[in-house]
Amino acid sequence: MAIFLIKIGFLPISIWDILDILIVGYLFYQIYLLLRGSIAFNIVLGVLLFFSAGWLMKFLEMDLSSLIISQIANIGIITLIIIFQPEIRRFLLYLGQTTLRGRFDFITKYINPNGATPKDKNTQLIQEISNACFRMKARRWGALIILAPINSNIEELVKSGQTINANISEELLLSIFNKESPLHDGAVIIHNNKILATSCVLPISKSTNLPQKFGLRHRAGIGLTETTGLSVIIVSEENGGITFSKNGKYLDINSPEELMAKMQDVL
Repeated sequence: MAIFLIKIGFLPISIWDILDILIVGYLFYQIYLLLRGSIAFNIVLGVLLFFSAGWLMKFLEMDLSSLIISQIANIGIITLIIIFQPEIRRFLLYLGQTTLRGRFDFITKYINPNGATPKDKNTQLIQEISNACFRMKARRWGALIILAPINSNIEELVKSGQTINANISEELLLSIFNKESPLHDGAVIIHNNKILATSCVLPISKSTNLPQKFGLRHRAGIGLTETTGLSVIIVSEENGGITFSKNGKYLDINSPEELMAKMQDVL
């Protein structure tokens, strides 16, 4: 049963109409955030202009042009699915990981309502990673470190590299990213308080808005965070800068305390 709130002329508006508008608006906003800064966003604008032109031709009774556009529109949905396959996959991965993360957090709080965690051990591991990053910064060693929460879907990433499943230590990270090490190319995955894998291959970002100063290491790290819920620490070999990336966004890190705070939020 509809509960009418207001009435505009002959059109009654219920609370469900308002909720419907808010949901659709939120979905369109999320789609905009998903596509913003990518080539797909320009394709969407082109498609909208295309169909706007088709509507205008139909209104002006330009039958031939309208017929051609109508025939193209019949296969438009399949075409869009093919074109936007990476973006659709990214959205579904984000949705699934967010849902699993929420369920995991709920179960954790239910089992342990006081929120007690092994903070001392966690802080020590974060300190080891931070120390390693700033020592690599001083030595101008490039590094890619993926921070993967417990419930992350990282099987394909692990398969692309070498599984080591070792305890986290500053010296081990330095040994991995030493320029003479055979494992220094690629990314290290930190998962469940372990160095799970190294030499992992990451996708390159397709964003056209990244600064020109970013090389392949930055584009690979940021590209991973665009398509997953993972976070990445990037140490530049060129200038020694440290960058933290999450959800396709990136931040320059200036102090060990700042890096530790970012890792604490993730791990």
